[in-house]
Amino acid sequence: MRVQRTLLSVYDKEGIVDFAKGLRLLGVKIFSTGGTLKLLKENGVEADSVEAITRTPELLSGRVKTLHPKIFAGLLARRDDAGHMRELEDHSIPPIDLVGCNLYPFRKVVEKENVGLSEALENIDIGGVSLIRAAAKNYKDVAVLVHPKQYPDILKVMKRDEGFEESLLWALAREAFGYIVEYDKAISGFFHRFKDPARKL
Repeated sequence: MRVQRTLLSVYDKEGIVDFAKGLRLLGVKIFSTGGTLKLLKENGVEADSVEAITRTPELLSGRVKTLHPKIFAGLLARRDDAGHMRELEDHSIPPIDLVGCNLYPFRKVVEKENVGLSEALENIDIGGVSLIRAAAKNYKDVAVLVHPKQYPDILKVMKRDEGFEESLLWALAREAFGYIVEYDKAISGFFHRFKDPARKL
């Protein structure tokens, strides 16, 4: 599997600029969102908004950015399924080959003293979790990165121009699903710990 297009949408922006620059040097087209897109452009990295795919602006003060059929079709299409690829072509949907995504810091937010319920709820990531799950489900065709520490090694593999072996893609998907599990555990623990939504946390 070789990467032609990537979607970068990260809360933790450590290393993302250098990673994106490395991707561009390899000819990879970058789509991005919100603060990630702003940071990339400020640092001279060529990138397009996901709106270039969806033709829909961010909605609800950024609550809805990537939750769109064209994004998820681009992630979930099986490259070995001629019907899937024909549908992408018919609907002008570009396949997305790599997702770099990490999530709002829910655990850190709810550990703060006197955090309000509304702040806690706003830090429950929806779109990011969905991106990670979709990419990991289709791991044979989509690489998924959830930690900045993964960026350098992935660039090294890409520079060899040999494509990603399935064993690497499987390992990335496994780590991604584990990352989501820990995230959801924190949310579940929060809801079980604070049963009265009217009280201060």
